[in-house]
Amino acid sequence: MSIQQIRTTDELEQYISQPGKKLLFKHSTTCPISAKAHEEFQAYAQQSDTPAAIVHVIEDRPVSNRIAEDFGIKHESPQIFLLEDGEVRWNTSHWKITQNAIKEATGQ
Repeated sequence: MSIQQIRTTDELEQYISQPGKKLLFKHSTTCPISAKAHEEFQAYAQQSDTPAAIVHVIEDRPVSNRIAEDFGIKHESPQIFLLEDGEVRWNTSHWKITQNAIKEATGQ
């Protein structure tokens, strides 16, 4: 499944409001840890039918800030969230973002 890039808070709200499970990944394009996590996230998304979206935290800071505010979870990057029906069911950051961790969280 392709990964949707979210660039505006409207796109974010639209994505979050969709029913069911979905992944949201906060990515820093300047961070080597984030680059590795991004590879893991992409590898998972390519072989999964779970909807997945990405926010570039430097380029789209208002969107990144809104995620932290709406979910009450301190901003980190890289950071991944499993959302279900608008709620955060699971989240982790940095080196803990692996294909296996995502598989375990989504139950796939």
